[in-house]
Amino acid sequence: MRSIADKPIEKPFAAAREDDETLGDDRFRRLVPRAAWDALPEDVRRRFGKRLSGSAVATYGGRIVWTRLSRAGWLLAQLCRPIGAPLPLARSGPAPAAVAVSGDRASGGQSWTRLYGRAHGPPQVIHSAKSFAGPTGLEEHIGGGFGIALTVHAEADALIFASDHYFWRWGPVRFRLPRWLAPGTTVVTHQHLGGGRFAFDLKVVHPRLGELVNQHALFRDG
Repeated sequence: MRSIADKPIEKPFAAAREDDETLGDDRFRRLVPRAAWDALPEDVRRRFGKRLSGSAVATYGGRIVWTRLSRAGWLLAQLCRPIGAPLPLARSGPAPAAVAVSGDRASGGQSWTRLYGRAHGPPQVIHSAKSFAGPTGLEEHIGGGFGIALTVHAEADALIFASDHYFWRWGPVRFRLPRWLAPGTTVVTHQHLGGGRFAFDLKVVHPRLGELVNQHALFRDG
């Protein structure tokens, strides 16, 4: 007869953690045609296919190469301060930067935290949450009930996120902002550079005022 001490020790938590890693997350993949997704570099597919459940956090370190703001772009960034300052607040040259991505329990999506160094004062911290919902299948919530419905495109070595429309939501009420009230088109590009590195580009272009924001940054896998 085997004693209790002879029985193998079970490791349920380790097993669960291994299962999570092998399952992955296919929600970004479902937003683009399968052939276009499969044509992306493996690094890009891996970053956007990570399963971030429980206490898992994906981190990326790097630097802002430049941040350019027109006068209207600077004013827009200041006006957005009360809803969490989702846009860079000042023009800048090279500065350190870091990004952390984790699961968002409220929406079931992802929580994104960006830390951008500044020439003067403490770093700017930008919080947003991505949820896989809405008419386009992906929304970014930036604070104060405001959000952006995003479309996703895979092109060669990049994933491109573009604004379809902006909205304001409070509980069950959702109001789509008319185009004349919107800041313009927002485009975020995640471009593969090889060796675990990628470029991040943010552009906001208004149909009448032209380019408001242009930010270029370089990151690497944590």
